[in-house]
Amino acid sequence: MKILSLLNEKNRDAFGNRPVTIGFLGDSVTNGCFEVLPAMTAHGEEGFDVVFDPERSYSALVRKILLTLYPKAQINIINAGISGDSAPSGLARMERDLLPYHPDLCVVCYGLNDSGAGDAGIAAYHDALTAIIHKLKQAGSEVILMTPQPICARVHTQLHGEALRALALGLADSFAQGGFDRYMQAARAAAEETEIPLCDVYAKWMCMYENGVDITDLLSNYLNHPTREMHWLFANSLVETMFRA
Repeated sequence: MKILSLLNEKNRDAFGNRPVTIGFLGDSVTNGCFEVLPAMTAHGEEGFDVVFDPERSYSALVRKILLTLYPKAQINIINAGISGDSAPSGLARMERDLLPYHPDLCVVCYGLNDSGAGDAGIAAYHDALTAIIHKLKQAGSEVILMTPQPICARVHTQLHGEALRALALGLADSFAQGGFDRYMQAARAAAEETEIPLCDVYAKWMCMYENGVDITDLLSNYLNHPTREMHWLFANSLVETMFRA
């Protein structure tokens, strides 16, 4: 990928070349959200709090890996992930949140929130992804489309609070019925149609699941946020994609 040439040039001659900028467009996982804890709202109703730790998210880890490989390069990270976001919403806000920074490479990752619309939302998800990719390419950015990890496969025993357990039940049902998998198939189709590299993290998680790994244990909120340790899988997979594309 051209991003590697830019990193190499900056690493060899920092004064003669501009910094490299990598953008990330996505939802809560991109944003750096981890645990979801039951909490009472200001009105005394049952709610929850989300733990944000962006320095442990995969975007920050990608920068660490690339700086290990290209230690003299300057790498700017634009994290345009927002908790609760979907692909259509990302398309609507990318001109404000991402394009002004002129990223040399942008990683796009959606599906966790989009899948809540069921099969009826797959077409809108696919179309939004392809539109995002086309806009980024027109702006001169390379693009990698990354699939997220699966949603929970069961209601975890450590998950507390009626609302969170009800959410987990719905997610686990979607997982069991193949609903989330159909969204990932749409994402793969979008990458193929737009001729961009696909970083299929979902496939890696499903391979673990099929070989007996309890993937729900690998979610920090037992719903849809990978643990800090598993963010390394995202980061390593992305860098591997850069070198293999």
